[in-house]
Amino acid sequence: MTATFWDACESEWLKRKRSLASCLVVAGGFFTPTIVLVARLVYPGKLPKIYSAAGFWNDLWTSSWESMAIFFLPMGAILAASLMAQIEFKNNAWKQVHASPLSLSTIFFSKLAVVLVMMGQFFALFNVAIYLSAVLPALLLRKVPYPSAPIPWARFLKDDALFFIDCLPIVAAQYLISLRYRNFLVPIGAGFLIWVGALGSLSWKFGYVVPYIYPMLNYLKNAGTGKAAIPLVNIHLWSLGYFFFFTFLGLGLFVTRREKG
Repeated sequence: MTATFWDACESEWLKRKRSLASCLVVAGGFFTPTIVLVARLVYPGKLPKIYSAAGFWNDLWTSSWESMAIFFLPMGAILAASLMAQIEFKNNAWKQVHASPLSLSTIFFSKLAVVLVMMGQFFALFNVAIYLSAVLPALLLRKVPYPSAPIPWARFLKDDALFFIDCLPIVAAQYLISLRYRNFLVPIGAGFLIWVGALGSLSWKFGYVVPYIYPMLNYLKNAGTGKAAIPLVNIHLWSLGYFFFFTFLGLGLFVTRREKG
């Protein structure tokens, strides 16, 4: 059974090359740090002071995560899960998939596993891009020193893990929706609307019940901007709860669906 699951995952991993999702992972991971890098190379006047600051890495990390947590991470999860699940609809291949010697649960979880690995790639590329946006100005510009402050690896890894947990409900919900509709615009449109609703719920004290809100809440809580009503509940546990709920609801709907493609 284990070998069958991994074989299914390998097959789904190869299929992703026919999807825009893999390109979006790379583009999304590098977008914000690239903007930061270009801005620093174009306006290098203040860089010596910035690079000599004790909190250089923390400041760069926080500023880089702002647009990522609010926009790119939710949108990346929406697009990756939606487009990956739409591969079979696009190629009219669901009947071939169901004719393979795989159980429905294996098919379901192998596709979901590939999406989660892609999100892991998204985080890894983003971290690499942040590092490059920091060191390249020091390597390319003579007057800019290499950052003297030590890299706070423990904080970065913790933040990565929590943001990954916070995006899981978005992945699971989008995966559920995309398996139900042949038109890929339906899950993407639904995801965008829920994301907008999450933005509008940031100032609501019960906004944590909106499943797409957790990356935003996590960032705003740590940034201390006062732009959101920070709940007293553990948002990461809520995120995991929603993830398991949407995952097993999606599995149930997938297995019991009469039309198999």
